[in-house]
Amino acid sequence: MAPYESDDNATAADAEELRSARRRKAARYVMPATVVGIAAATIGLVPALADSGDPDLPKISAQELIEKIAASDVQQLSGTVKITTDLGLPDLGGLESSLGSAAGPSGSGDGSSADPSTKLTELASGTHTLRVAADGENRQKVSLLENAAEYSLIHNGKDVWGYDSKSNSVFHTTASESDGKQKEELPATPKDLAEEALKAADKTTSVTVDGTAQVAGRDAYRLVIKPKDEGSTVGQITVAVDSKTGLPLKFTLTPASGGSAVVDAGFTQVSFAKPAASTFDFTPPKGAKVEEGDAAKAPERSEDFGKGSAPEPGKGGPEGLNVIGDGWDSIATFDTGGQGVPSGSEVGGDVGGFLDSLGDKVSGTFGEGTVFKTRLINALITDDGKVYVGAVTKDALVKAADAAK
Repeated sequence: MAPYESDDNATAADAEELRSARRRKAARYVMPATVVGIAAATIGLVPALADSGDPDLPKISAQELIEKIAASDVQQLSGTVKITTDLGLPDLGGLESSLGSAAGPSGSGDGSSADPSTKLTELASGTHTLRVAADGENRQKVSLLENAAEYSLIHNGKDVWGYDSKSNSVFHTTASESDGKQKEELPATPKDLAEEALKAADKTTSVTVDGTAQVAGRDAYRLVIKPKDEGSTVGQITVAVDSKTGLPLKFTLTPASGGSAVVDAGFTQVSFAKPAASTFDFTPPKGAKVEEGDAAKAPERSEDFGKGSAPEPGKGGPEGLNVIGDGWDSIATFDTGGQGVPSGSEVGGDVGGFLDSLGDKVSGTFGEGTVFKTRLINALITDDGKVYVGAVTKDALVKAADAAK
């Protein structure tokens, strides 16, 4: 039996390779406090853009296109990218001011604004423009362009630099140079997202080729990945794959609930020429405060540069982490040992209003709890501190909690 529904009957070995790492992703989804950070880790530094035109390309099967993605070995590129993310989070409004007051004045020059783990969470909402460049396994650069400011994350050999021009602050750490074969031209690109999506391709998934598109002036095939399970919040994933290099140029995830894409990411301009060596040079500007990071936490491989790495269950994730189910309906669960989360009325003020806007009170044989929701990831936190989280519906979370009793 084919491992997933497609237009060409792919082999079971293909499916096994594609889904080999799906359980490693479960620990990313901890709600509600880290929902923005989770989205940024999942999305990473994803490039994005709009297609136009339908080029006339030779026919290709889904299996052949998947193999083309796997064989893609682009080492050098540069381009401008665009990413739009709409998780359906409510407007923070006064909450932002409340949190800011509690944390102290922003832009205090403490250097924290240059730390990529903090800065790149901005990609979790809204529309952003990025400039990207890569030259092999040990040189990459991603710049987040803002109003009259720029944030850059640069990997050059053993040095990793983060620079925030707005606060004139610098983050620096070191990384071991890769000594193995490198097949990823840039971390957290549409290729990364496409491969992660394909790892979930099993008998619960439909994978087909749906025509062609033109992305950043390049001809591409459209690979469509659809969960067949009704419990998933994912409607479909569309990947535009460069017809010549096999590099995914665009990644679009639409929710089962309909409406605009949750993630729409891809190149608006791309070149596969070797970037100038000076692209990856960096010297802290005069007067900048330099914060030295923990080298032990720095990415050791270029494919880890700039993106979150989800631990395997029992290896760095929440203690007692367990995964219920498989494929698109999988749910991560663990026990915080706490008393759940307070209600908005208990917290009060803007923070309380924010909690109420995110959560829905639910009950079942498990007792009572709150479901914190986005358009993609939902999480149930029971009043006795147990957490159930995944890209599944509220009803699926309640059912899982009931079954666990």
